[in-house]
Amino acid sequence: METSYLIKLLKEISDIMAENKDKLIEMDGIVGDGDLGLTMSDGFKAAYDAVSDGAIADAGKLLFAAGKAMANKVPSTMGSLMATGLKQAGKDLKGKETLEDADVVQIFASYEAGVAKLGEAKVGDKTFLDGLHPAVESLQASLAAGESLADMAGKAADAAEEGFKATTTMLAVHGRAATRGEASRSLEDPGAKVASLIMQAFAKSL
Repeated sequence: METSYLIKLLKEISDIMAENKDKLIEMDGIVGDGDLGLTMSDGFKAAYDAVSDGAIADAGKLLFAAGKAMANKVPSTMGSLMATGLKQAGKDLKGKETLEDADVVQIFASYEAGVAKLGEAKVGDKTFLDGLHPAVESLQASLAAGESLADMAGKAADAAEEGFKATTTMLAVHGRAATRGEASRSLEDPGAKVASLIMQAFAKSL
């Protein structure tokens, strides 16, 4: 797979965030300050725009450039976390000009690692990670089983959506939602919804 695939992937993520902007604003208005939809749509558009000309052949440099552009455009907490995920994936894929299925899986594993490190969160804290982590586990299992990338992505998208839905059983540990205490448990986490949308975009990109 050529690294130009990553441009297509970023375009799909940008598009799905724009399509779901109002939904994310609505969800974030309940547990946060309501700017998540704008942050994600503006941020991922900036990430895509930065690399859309296809001038960067190195997968790592492409992802890092996309992350840097996103960080500059949306320097909020969530914007910085998502940008860091892209930059970590960029660091881990530096030097690759073609992508194997394992490299694509590595992108999402690196993304999770970057977000977890910066956000100092863990699975079960009712965050973005609760949507992404099940998807990464699904991808790794599918890779080991020798499944096609399209099948892998479809299963990962389902896993991310299930992870997102499961946040209604979790107590919020971070951000404004945490101030609600036990009342936060039944609420859907908008960060985990972002993870689900990213995985939906991944499935669509294939």
